[in-house]
Amino acid sequence: MDEKVRQTYGGAFHELHQNLRKQVEGLDPGTLNWRPLPKANSIAVLVTHTVGSELEMMRSVRQVPTQRDRDAEFKAEADAEALLAMIDAADREMGEHIAALTPSDLSDPRPRGDRPLQPGIYWIATNYGHAREHLAQIELTKQLYDSRT
Repeated sequence: MDEKVRQTYGGAFHELHQNLRKQVEGLDPGTLNWRPLPKANSIAVLVTHTVGSELEMMRSVRQVPTQRDRDAEFKAEADAEALLAMIDAADREMGEHIAALTPSDLSDPRPRGDRPLQPGIYWIATNYGHAREHLAQIELTKQLYDSRT
């Protein structure tokens, strides 16, 4: 069962990263750093935050020390090359963590910041959903950028 979980989430996060790459490739810094509204997030922010969140989550599940500046993620500006490198690094690290998941990583309660303890599988599942929501936001932000008058 644990191997099936590793394969499922390993494949899902890898596919997510491939989709993030497709959204970022070929975009200029103006597009990547554009915000459709003053309080909305740019593509660069959404990619930076998504990757930061998933790595912090997986390190927490595996009980690996982690540091994250969440506030800085929402101020990020980047070009395509930097974002693609970030996605590639996250894909490698997530793959390593998923391959090393133990049964207790999946079933035992794990802390995540100031949130209530939850089994590791809960954090993985909800974080994957969170990441997919941001992928959809990226797609919408591109559509809004392309639809400007």
